[in-house]
Amino acid sequence: MRHVAVVDLGYGDAGKGTVVDWLCATRPVHTVVRFNGGAQAAHNVVLRDGRHHTFAQFGAGTFHPGVRTHLSRHVVVDPLALAAEADHLATVGVPDALDRLTVDGSALLATPYHRAANRAREIARGADRHGSCGLGVGEAVAYGLAHPDDAPRVADCRSPALLRRRLTVLRDRLTAELGPLDAPPVEDCLPAFTGFAGRVAIVDGSWLAGALRSGTCVFEGAQGVLLDEWHGFHPYTTWSTTTFTNVDGLLAEAGLPGEVARLGVLRIVTTRHGAGPLVTEDQALPFTDRHNATNPWQGRFRFGHFDAVAHRYALAAAGGVDGLALTHLDLAGPGLRICRRYDTTDRITPGPPGDLDRQAALTARLLRSRPVYDDPPSDWPEAVRAELGAPVVLTSHGPTAGDKTPHGPLLAAPALARSV
Repeated sequence: MRHVAVVDLGYGDAGKGTVVDWLCATRPVHTVVRFNGGAQAAHNVVLRDGRHHTFAQFGAGTFHPGVRTHLSRHVVVDPLALAAEADHLATVGVPDALDRLTVDGSALLATPYHRAANRAREIARGADRHGSCGLGVGEAVAYGLAHPDDAPRVADCRSPALLRRRLTVLRDRLTAELGPLDAPPVEDCLPAFTGFAGRVAIVDGSWLAGALRSGTCVFEGAQGVLLDEWHGFHPYTTWSTTTFTNVDGLLAEAGLPGEVARLGVLRIVTTRHGAGPLVTEDQALPFTDRHNATNPWQGRFRFGHFDAVAHRYALAAAGGVDGLALTHLDLAGPGLRICRRYDTTDRITPGPPGDLDRQAALTARLLRSRPVYDDPPSDWPEAVRAELGAPVVLTSHGPTAGDKTPHGPLLAAPALARSV
């Protein structure tokens, strides 16, 4: 196997960014491929010298010279947020991030109108908010599904007249539905989007096939399987496929099916940002996360004991992994316990993708469930291996690449560097 796919088996925030950074630090990675989500991702990478960046759209291997980022067609691309992210990267010593970026021209665009509509809907939900980040990613996906021939796409940025028409139609439809939107006029948006087209390489699907044959690529997922649009706990989910499904599709299109090591990332503290079930939540746990601050859209960052029931479910929904990366082991202590079963069950089973009524019923069931705890394991990696039935191939006791230790042959650099 040549490439690596990194997927979060929780609610996000497990440490995908730091794992991707470690992969890029320990082997010659050609490109980090983003295969879902958009600007709402927040993958934190800390270097040994203290530099830090929260990667949203750029790949989390960008600190390493020469490592490219490719935004596949499954990413909702926000050019305005991308420019701001590139500016911050320049301040921490990465001046050429945009030069190393390719974007699939068929990817959907996130615009100020999507963002304003997203926020208007979430505000209207009042106490029943879904936990959206308020950046318009789900709104862009929904509009793309409803109006596939009118939805603004990345390639439109090269055609100002076409983009103007599509932005105008988008604005008018959303305004008719939701009322006046807190967003600038179309004419004020155009220069930013056309400037984006002049600054980055917009490519077609064949570019990725070439990259996959040119060297090792790392597929970097966003959010987590427990937030998946089809397998997550509806309605507290993301409009994004967070499993390996998109990776498998992109590899198959490139004629390289199966040429990937599937890596599932977990932190030993099960966490969640935003509303929705978190069965093992314990507000007495003495943890904070300076990279996941309370914000007006998702509220406080929530901490819980390790939820083996939820993570077994995520593993099954994702179709299994070749290995697990277990992060935040530096937080292990006598107060952190493991939940192997709930009061009513020890296992929840994924259903067929798309049955949202089933997922909503599962959500209601989880909101009523109570955790049953066992004593803290003396050996966390072995306990997680036993509960999930998959080997722990990488452990992390801190935020930097130097805090990580590989185990076994799966992530050995020579094996991954083999030619296809």
